[in-house]
Amino acid sequence: MNYTKQVNMQHYKIYVGGEFVETQNKLKVVDPFTQQVFATTYLGGSEELEMAIKKAESIKEELKNLPSYKRYEILMQIANEMKSNRDYLATVLCNESAKPIRYALAEIDRAVQTFIVAAEESKRLPKEYISLDWTIAGEGKEGIVKYFPLGLVAGIAPFNFPMNLAVHKIAPAIAAGCPIILKPASSTPISTLELAKIIDKTALPKGAVSIIPMNRLAGNQLVTDERFKLLSFTGSPLVGWEMKRNAGKKKVVLELGGNAAVIITPSANIEKTIVKCVVGGFAYSGQVCIHAQRFYVHESVFEKFTQEFVEATKKLKQGNPKEAATDISSMIDEENAKRVEAWIYEASQQGATVLLGGKREGTFVEPTIITNTTKSMNVCSEEIFGPVVTIEKYSTFKEAVALVNNSDFGLQAGVFTNELSESDYAFNNIDVGGVVINDIPTFRVDHMPYGGIKDSGLGREGIKYAIMDMMEAKILVK
Repeated sequence: MNYTKQVNMQHYKIYVGGEFVETQNKLKVVDPFTQQVFATTYLGGSEELEMAIKKAESIKEELKNLPSYKRYEILMQIANEMKSNRDYLATVLCNESAKPIRYALAEIDRAVQTFIVAAEESKRLPKEYISLDWTIAGEGKEGIVKYFPLGLVAGIAPFNFPMNLAVHKIAPAIAAGCPIILKPASSTPISTLELAKIIDKTALPKGAVSIIPMNRLAGNQLVTDERFKLLSFTGSPLVGWEMKRNAGKKKVVLELGGNAAVIITPSANIEKTIVKCVVGGFAYSGQVCIHAQRFYVHESVFEKFTQEFVEATKKLKQGNPKEAATDISSMIDEENAKRVEAWIYEASQQGATVLLGGKREGTFVEPTIITNTTKSMNVCSEEIFGPVVTIEKYSTFKEAVALVNNSDFGLQAGVFTNELSESDYAFNNIDVGGVVINDIPTFRVDHMPYGGIKDSGLGREGIKYAIMDMMEAKILVK
């Protein structure tokens, strides 16, 4: 397929309670690379949200009682339809986010897999038998534990994986039997509105899924309205923790990103490690929650790794995200590009050395490698969410682990080692939600538990784990 072919301007209605509707508030969606409007849709407000909530409440029992085989068929139908439209969906995603097309295709593939996993999990929702005669009071009694759908779910998805991170909320909700109202990012709503067209063709009860780009007032209601029983948010720590404070009695799951670290030890295969680390550091311009941001390299291999890492980064192809060979392209908008540029400048003014890159043009920031940094610099302490990495040396493995842990975040970490003792020590002592051995922290498959500690979030995603958050245990004693 020719992905560089211009996509004609399209107009999308939003998906409210199983119906495609218009509002008075139009939303223009801009291609970050061309800076041209490529699609238009609408922002929903309190009226549209109320319609979606009432419709979801009205079909809640029907959805709860939907047999497993029907949930499976619905989820597989969505997966198969997405697979059939893979190239088109990837092109749409590329247009709205400036994600290089090969990464956009991979995201669609992952979203398909996420629906397939949810379909499988819908056939094995948890239940258990418990013997109660462990005490005198329980003699002659037994318990059966069954899990029931929690109720209405509020999902808020970010711009950086506009399809798959939305699907990580929608697919488990369908599998669990929970209606869900999803708010996509206003900068990248089109992928999920295309998904709405696919969902609408299935036998899923109308109102089980609503996909509504929203104004601020309606978005806040997702957090505060007690009719929602679970809030699942992926985004920034500042916003996420504020939402938790305002969420009332509902369950809250937060995936809030981080400043992921990588340890490179003397036993690592440097050539293979560099190939992976370049991807981890610069894929999608670093706009990835588990972007490899901080590199700690043993002093014995520091010079070799650094030189080869810089040279490998220079080979990244920069340009049009619709071209198959492009590795790195525009950031989501100029505001974020300017922020990244400012953090690079701040670090250099405070004594850091820029080994490569550092310049910005419009929405494009060069792949940037910085050394001689300190913890106080934003490029180290904060989530940069841009194509910037820092690289520093360490002497002992325990020192490296301490450097990784010297962060307010704790999502994932990568460790390149062929020493079993180091991999064991890393797993037991690095304060993160996931430790990845001989790969980058950017590694994720969609059925694994995924989430962080500290400022990186609360709870876990990954289909089975998300389903558990969307269900409540009830015991029958007899």
